[in-house]
Amino acid sequence: MTDLLTTAAERAAGGPPVPTFSVLSGHQVQKALTGRERELVALVEDTYRLHGAGDSVNPPSYFLRFPDRPNSRIIALPASIGGSVHVDGLKWISSFPDNVRSGLPRASAVLILNDPETGYPFACLESSIISATRTAASAVLAADWLSRGRGARPARIGFFGTGLIARYIHTFLAGTGWEFDAIGVHDVSADSAEGFRGYLRQSGAGGQVTVHERAEDLVRDSDLVVFATVAGKPHVTDPAWFDHNPLVLHVSLRDLAPEVLLGAANFVDDVEHCLKADTSPHLAEQLTGDRDFLNGTLNDVLQGRAAPPTDRPVIFSPFGLGVLDLAVGKYVYDEVSRAGSLRLIDDFFHDLRRYG
Repeated sequence: MTDLLTTAAERAAGGPPVPTFSVLSGHQVQKALTGRERELVALVEDTYRLHGAGDSVNPPSYFLRFPDRPNSRIIALPASIGGSVHVDGLKWISSFPDNVRSGLPRASAVLILNDPETGYPFACLESSIISATRTAASAVLAADWLSRGRGARPARIGFFGTGLIARYIHTFLAGTGWEFDAIGVHDVSADSAEGFRGYLRQSGAGGQVTVHERAEDLVRDSDLVVFATVAGKPHVTDPAWFDHNPLVLHVSLRDLAPEVLLGAANFVDDVEHCLKADTSPHLAEQLTGDRDFLNGTLNDVLQGRAAPPTDRPVIFSPFGLGVLDLAVGKYVYDEVSRAGSLRLIDDFFHDLRRYG
C-alpha cells in the first residue's frame, strides 16, 4: 500500500515517507455506496468466501458495557482481510436505544482503516452507513442463496422492526431485483410502523403494504421474515407461528426463543462469533448442550457443503463480521480516492523520525 505514503522524502531530502490520513464524512460514504447494491452484495459474497478460506483475521468483538446504562453498549470489531481488499482495521460502534426517544438513530459508528504494511491508520470513515450497508448486503445474499432449491422466491415479506436496518434491507432487496406481492410491517411503535409504510410508498415498492398490529399475523402471512429490532432477549416463543416454513433473516439475533430455532434449519455467518453474548443461537446451545441444531454457515451454502431444507423453517442468524465492514469501508475509500475527493489531514502524524 505504498500509495498511502506521500513522497515527502523526495520533497525533503533524507526525510522518511509520510503516511497520509483522511477523514471521510457520512455524505461521502453514502455517495460512494448509493445505487451500488448488486456490486456490494457481490463484494460481501467475496468477503465471506475469503473468510471461509482462512484469508482473514476476525477475533471476538469486544463489548464496552455500562452498569448505569445496561441497555447501552459500544462494541469494538477488530479485523483483517486479505485478497484484493488487503486491509486491517477496527469498527467502533455504539448502540444506545434511548436515542430513539429524542429522534436520534440508535447506532453511531466510525471505522479505522490501517495499512497492513506499516500499521499506520490511513482513514477514519463515518461508519453507521457502512455498518447498515454490510448488514443489508449480507442479509440479501443469504436470502438469495437460502431460497435457492426451496421453490419459487418468497413473494410475501414481513418486516418485524422498522428502523434503519429494515430500510436498508428493503433497499438492497429492491436494488438486486427482488419483487413482492405483499409487504407486511410490524413494530411495537405504531408511529415507526407508519413511518416505514410511508418510506415504502415513497420508494415505489410494489405490492400491497399491510401494517400488522399482531406479531403473529405478520409472521404467518410472510414467506420471508426480517427481524430487525433492538430486542435484548427472546420475545417470539411459539414455534407454531412458523409452521408454513418461511425463510427468516434473524438479523437482530435475540428475537427468537431457542425452541423456535430447534424446530428449524439454522445457518449463521460464523459459528464461534454467533454463539455467544446470549444470542438466540447461544441460548439454544445452552439449552441443548451442543451445536447439533446448526446446519452450517452461509459460506457452507456458498460452497455447496450445506443446503437449506424445504420441510422446515430456515433461519439465518448473522452476528456481523468485522471483515465485512473493512471490505465495504475500503471500497468507499477507493471510490472517494479515485474521485479525487479525499480530505487529507495535513500533519496528522507528528515526529515521524525515529531518532528525532
